[in-house]
Amino acid sequence: DVAIMMVEAEATDNAWTLIKEQGAIAPTESVVAEGIEASKVFIRSLCVAQQELAATAAKPVREFPLFLDYQDDAYGIVEAAAAERLAEVMSIAAKTEREERTEQLLAEVVEELAAEGKQLEGREKEVSGAFRALTKQVVRKKVLTDGIRIDGRGLRDIRALSAEVEVLPRVHGSALFQRGETQIMGVSTLNMLKMEQQIDSLGPVTHKRYVHHYNFPPYSTGETGRVGSPKRREVGHGMLAERAIVPVLPTREEFPYAIRQVSEALGSNGSTSMGSVCASTLSLLNAGVPLRAAVAGIAMGLISDVVDGETRYAALTDILGAEDAFGDMDFKVAGTTEFITAIQLDTKLDGLPASVLTGALSQAHEARLAILGVLDEAIDTPDEMSPHAPRVLAVTVPVDKIGAVIGPKGQMINKIQDDTGADITIEDDGTVYIGATDGPSAEAARSAVNAIANPMVPEIGERYLGTVVRVVDFGAFVSLTPGKDGLLHVTQLRKLNDGKRVENVEDVAKVGQKIEVEIREIDARGKISLAVIEDEAEEAADSVAAEEKTAE
Repeated sequence: DVAIMMVEAEATDNAWTLIKEQGAIAPTESVVAEGIEASKVFIRSLCVAQQELAATAAKPVREFPLFLDYQDDAYGIVEAAAAERLAEVMSIAAKTEREERTEQLLAEVVEELAAEGKQLEGREKEVSGAFRALTKQVVRKKVLTDGIRIDGRGLRDIRALSAEVEVLPRVHGSALFQRGETQIMGVSTLNMLKMEQQIDSLGPVTHKRYVHHYNFPPYSTGETGRVGSPKRREVGHGMLAERAIVPVLPTREEFPYAIRQVSEALGSNGSTSMGSVCASTLSLLNAGVPLRAAVAGIAMGLISDVVDGETRYAALTDILGAEDAFGDMDFKVAGTTEFITAIQLDTKLDGLPASVLTGALSQAHEARLAILGVLDEAIDTPDEMSPHAPRVLAVTVPVDKIGAVIGPKGQMINKIQDDTGADITIEDDGTVYIGATDGPSAEAARSAVNAIANPMVPEIGERYLGTVVRVVDFGAFVSLTPGKDGLLHVTQLRKLNDGKRVENVEDVAKVGQKIEVEIREIDARGKISLAVIEDEAEEAADSVAAEEKTAE
């Protein structure tokens, strides 16, 4: 879970409570904002300590000549010649067209101002530098004065969104998420827990069950280049996206699989890392991973400057790559509908007012809800696992029976694995994880293990004359053997009601009633699902028909 550590200095009562409890579980925007505010005094003391150290131990400051990109006169001339035309170019929504027109305009300006006999003759580099600075000012001024961004959006607007799942035929889970010109493909792969990543370090974490890899190939920005080992940026983006998903993953007991998630950036124009979070949610659900909640991410930006004598701040939702470059902040926020799972803040300013950051968090929550709505339309519950995915089952055996399952020199466990084709891993607490490429192989291995360690455990396909012991809205619980019950779902009870929908379970199944049932499924936690035996259903239907005839 996310832990927001607070400091004691000048913290509120709520913040101090969070400190004592070692962080906040599932923090909301208000909790995160309070934590950041409470940390300021502590951060200030650290800065003072660093300054004191520098005053006593730092080396003498050396003077270096500064080489400016352009002189003031060059900027004034370029501004007068190109500002109006540049404002029009910066209104083009499409990234490729906008960049092409910008390059054309730059070439025109250089030709007009730096050619032989012109005002800035021979100062082409200065013209180019002044033109880049002017581009930044044009974009920022338009946002602060008019509230309109490069592509014509308002400050809170999100680009067009689309989401779809199962885009690749053979993988365990896949999805495609697009926000404007940013497009991410997510691919999920499942395997046994013994395949989780082993970490050899001095830290407390020795293994990782969920691993997120982020790839940013050159073609995502329309370029060619070498594709090799991941660079610093790819590693960092992958870690951020991984951190955003970890809080909503099921426990090892609920879902005994190692998970590898890959995010491929197919197109890039702003926040591929947060796009990776969205694609990962879709892909994992498509793979059948029972996430606790869907997670989405959004990148927030900020532009600030003095306008008419006062400092203005404009928070931008869903920033473009250009807005990241020309703006003052890149604030990535990921989370569910209810709480934040990951944040990352990069800023070019010396500091940010608390009210601005709090407003950006609130704005990010608004955008996150909109994105989650699109994700839910594509997939809102976990799909059935792919037939190509391995099947992992968990069986609990008495600790004193572990030796019997393993056998002398591993003979017994090796024989089960050879006979069934399954892989078996036994934990010290008696949990046995069985993995196979298909369901029948996994079930065969589970039967073999249970025959040794749990000889009385029911198996799929076994039939019982059970007794209804409890009735609930969604079905009836039937006792099979002492201490072992199974659920007869309401959809199965239709067979006892002549195939008709069961409005009231007690009309069909009453406590103490005997029903012949067959074990239909046993999930990874040992919960049993039952089915009515067809003969029993036919007899029940005949009985209902006879009662109706008597009534007539």
